[in-house]
Amino acid sequence: MKNMKIINDNDLQLRPIQLTEDLSIALPWYQDKEVLYYSEGEGTLPYDITTIERMYNYLTKNGEVYIIEIRISDQWIPIGDATLSNEMIPVVIGHKEFRGKGVGKRVINLLIKRAKELNWKQINVHKIYSYNVASRKMFESLGFTKTENGLDEKGREYSSYKLILDSLGK
Repeated sequence: MKNMKIINDNDLQLRPIQLTEDLSIALPWYQDKEVLYYSEGEGTLPYDITTIERMYNYLTKNGEVYIIEIRISDQWIPIGDATLSNEMIPVVIGHKEFRGKGVGKRVINLLIKRAKELNWKQINVHKIYSYNVASRKMFESLGFTKTENGLDEKGREYSSYKLILDSLGK
């Protein structure tokens, strides 16, 4: 998508990914077993730099990919990534110390704002594993409704959600 810009909310910002420069930043996130368990499913092996590059290339062809940054002492520190696309809005908080503190919810709110700027009618979340209770509750608290339950190719249960943007005003 074109015309990507930095989206910010005080000490949190989403900046457009810089593919080659950001690969090494993302490597530790995608080698974290907890990140992979909740985002890609139980049993997912750590990603190498080639896998991360392939993932980002796919995501940039299908949406807007951002690096999540937190401002600490006047410096922007990358802590994860997020994508806004028609089928999904994956968010990874790669630094453990920022998980469970509302950062993901703030990121989703920024992505909702961006989707409205793009005149989207709805946002879809394709796959949240049933054991990822925190993510399910977060999306539901933001007005997303469950559209289906399913099993992935390895038999893991997941739910899909959507948010109708017309009903949100703003």
